[in-house]
Amino acid sequence: MRAQRKFGACLSGLLIVGLAATGCTTTQKTSPAPRTATKPIRGAKVTYNYTAKDKECLERAMYFESERSDPSGYMAVGTVVMNRLTSGAYPPTICGVVSQEKQFAPGVMSKEVKDQAKPDLDNAASAILRGERHPQVKDAMFFHTEGLRFPYDNMHYVAYAGGNAFYEKRGRDGELQTPAPLPAYEVAMNYVPGQGMSATQSPFTLPETQPAVPQVSTVAAFTPVSNPTVVMPATTTPIPTATYIPAAVPIPTPAPTFISTPLSDENAAAAPAPISTVVIPQPRPELEGTSLSAKSPRIRG
Repeated sequence: MRAQRKFGACLSGLLIVGLAATGCTTTQKTSPAPRTATKPIRGAKVTYNYTAKDKECLERAMYFESERSDPSGYMAVGTVVMNRLTSGAYPPTICGVVSQEKQFAPGVMSKEVKDQAKPDLDNAASAILRGERHPQVKDAMFFHTEGLRFPYDNMHYVAYAGGNAFYEKRGRDGELQTPAPLPAYEVAMNYVPGQGMSATQSPFTLPETQPAVPQVSTVAAFTPVSNPTVVMPATTTPIPTATYIPAAVPIPTPAPTFISTPLSDENAAAAPAPISTVVIPQPRPELEGTSLSAKSPRIRG
């Protein structure tokens, strides 16, 4: 009995120790924290300005490069134009891309567009400017007439539409060999009113033309007057009203002296020079019986 009790006590002790050890080593399971679903934040769209002229350039490229075919061909060419515009490797305006030398069909900017094709072209161009793209063209920025073959190994064809084969230039590793264009959802097209203003130029305002003001003639018509009245303008400098002027100023006049000797110079007689007052001494009388002669010399003053 004692042995059984001891065995039972030992067994109970082992059970208690085992349960205690199990309780110490057991880790509690923690429920994972709930995750909040977050969407990736997209950056602001890249905005490109365009004018009515740019839209016309886009329509011309669609029309002359797609063999005047159908909306699918229009959209494929329009997608290539937008890919070039947003890649940064081509001109920054639609007209600049379309009119670039040796890139699109000759005469694309000058040939006539048939009137019957204009409604479809307008719809396709408006869709491109709203952000729609041809679903198969992807990042292609090159195309050529369908059916041609070239020996280059970097031409990765992606679509055929409007009589053209569209391709991307990719290397052996599959990477694009040209700057990748922006996806349509990252591009915003902003319409700028005005036919003649380029989208890349800063907007400017021409000065408003002022209405012509009739010129009023400042010359009055001449009307004869029988008794004209002359009005002198008032002077700014006052004129003294009273000025003292002596009635007569005594001027000393020397007594004239007459010389009996005739003048030899006629001009001197006509305009006599001023004569100073000279006292002419009288000749002394002849002494000792000499008589006065009429030819006796005189002393000239």
